[in-house]
Amino acid sequence: MIHTYRGKTIRFEIRYKNRTSIGMTIDSYGNVEVQAPKGTPDDRVLQTIEQNWDLIQQKLNEMKDRQQGPQKKVYEHGESFLYLGNTYPIQIYENKNIEQDYVEFDGESLQIYVKQLDDASIKQALKRFYYQQCKAIVEKSISSYQSYFKTKPRSIRITDSKTTWGTCDSRQQLTFNWRLAMAPREVVEYVVIHEMCHMVHLNHDRSFWRLVGKIMPNYQEKENWLAVSNWKMTV
Repeated sequence: MIHTYRGKTIRFEIRYKNRTSIGMTIDSYGNVEVQAPKGTPDDRVLQTIEQNWDLIQQKLNEMKDRQQGPQKKVYEHGESFLYLGNTYPIQIYENKNIEQDYVEFDGESLQIYVKQLDDASIKQALKRFYYQQCKAIVEKSISSYQSYFKTKPRSIRITDSKTTWGTCDSRQQLTFNWRLAMAPREVVEYVVIHEMCHMVHLNHDRSFWRLVGKIMPNYQEKENWLAVSNWKMTV
């Protein structure tokens, strides 16, 4: 079916099932599907579509952005970067007297102080900031969840991986991707829990996921955030 509302048009499919309420899903390709109880009139389906119109448009826009992939960053005032799950503008200041370039977060923006105003210095300062924040959050999370485990990590490293958010080897050495500092704290906590559970179960068998779920019952929401948002986690 096709429906136009507030000047925009969407195409959606209705599936009638043995259920008591109307549900809705949007897949990664932007296909909208409505699941409705058998016998539900069309006007009730359209009413549900309109009640969720803003959410549908948000999801469709996110899908389009995801398909386009990460946009090239511009290292100047006002450019936005992710930090702890939210987007903040950067403010850049030149100070030739500082010993090392650095970044401060004031709650509203990322304040970048560099000796020299060039893209490489600004980018490196941001990466160093994310490394430091990731390390701090990871170490705090490990401390918070250590009571669930008899074994402690032998070492903790922050790395620049292109393929993984975290790893745990057979010697209980944990590594984490510095880009996790761009994710919400609870998402970082999920990755920490995930890798700590590998200290008990090195593979992803049923026992592993049972342990993850025992510690963080809603872990799938965190996995979904990473799956949907990872393309934005870049400098």
